[in-house]
Amino acid sequence: MSHPAGTIGPVKILHTADWHVGRSIRGRSRADEHRAVLAEIADVAGREEVDLILVAGDTFDVVAPSAESERIVYQALLDLSGIAPVVLIAGNHDHPRRWRAVAPLFEMGRVTVGATLQRPEEGGVVRILTETGETARIALVPFVGKRGIVTADDLMALDPFEHGGKYAGRVEAILDKLTEGMTSDDVNLVVAHLMIAEGRLGGGERVAFTVEDYAIPATAFGGALSYVALGHLHRLQSVPAPAPVWYAGSPMQLDFGERDDEKGLLVVDAEPGLPATVRPVPLTAGRRLIQLAGTLEELETRAGEAELADAYLKIVVHEPARAGLGDVVRELFPNAVDVLLASPRDIGATGRDVRLGRPPRELFIEYLERVNASDDDVVALFDEMLGDADAT
Repeated sequence: MSHPAGTIGPVKILHTADWHVGRSIRGRSRADEHRAVLAEIADVAGREEVDLILVAGDTFDVVAPSAESERIVYQALLDLSGIAPVVLIAGNHDHPRRWRAVAPLFEMGRVTVGATLQRPEEGGVVRILTETGETARIALVPFVGKRGIVTADDLMALDPFEHGGKYAGRVEAILDKLTEGMTSDDVNLVVAHLMIAEGRLGGGERVAFTVEDYAIPATAFGGALSYVALGHLHRLQSVPAPAPVWYAGSPMQLDFGERDDEKGLLVVDAEPGLPATVRPVPLTAGRRLIQLAGTLEELETRAGEAELADAYLKIVVHEPARAGLGDVVRELFPNAVDVLLASPRDIGATGRDVRLGRPPRELFIEYLERVNASDDDVVALFDEMLGDADAT
């Protein structure tokens, strides 16, 4: 525990999110990296002697994860629950019914699962009594899609005038319902999987669920809250708001759009009636993603650099297309997962990557690039169709 028995002190919270266990990179498994980074998170939790652990959604990368992915996630949660109580919510990549099925078992091991949105008195708000003697009151806001938000209105018994009919207004009304009655006597927390309008994308998020229609204003979180733990965006960041609002980001680089991001988790000290203090803690277990660009001659000078040895590489070659060029580059950089020509029309001429085991969205984007038809709106529509298929 963080404080001697019988004394009252801050509640120390570890906030993590967006594990995306099961994510591969161009067909290469990242299971060992996920095991390593989740063990690193448990090490931080033990070293910091935290009182509470919040996991803000997207523990899995797909709604139907493999048995290996389930083993990795479930073992990580059990390891964390041996250190402190864990509160977890489902994200847009998670299947809420799968989480709801295993929730009773996890509750036996100090893991509370918010699989679907619930009324405050039916599990939408949970209270955790910490070993420091404080009570943490936590509103659970798992991801809700546009279709699900209508059902959520009925669940919360909201009137149409309370939200104006739009997604953002409805979510704000739900937040109001879940947090009403919170007083300064408790540590008041929200753990949510949401897109906040002021947040910055990390590069690996599903586009359809980060567009403007899903954006919630940061003002939705009132100043009476001690801390808001968010998942969904993969970049660790604070969001300007009346209360302390933070995204923990993903614990390792998941996509080349995240190659410049420093990954980590958040350690939070929260006391009743006061805004929390937040400290980022870096995580280093995952392999880095690095992009190189240049002529073949320029690339040859970088082959063998120490920082590239354990990284996944994306190579952009400034050369005319010719047979065998991709093979030459891969001989120089065996851990290259993408070899592309600088000209968009020639992308893919260096050889085809293995498709087996790669996410459908990744393959669809690659196809659009290959036919010179890249379009974010088309990708967003594909994501919506994919989401509908996943939910069936």
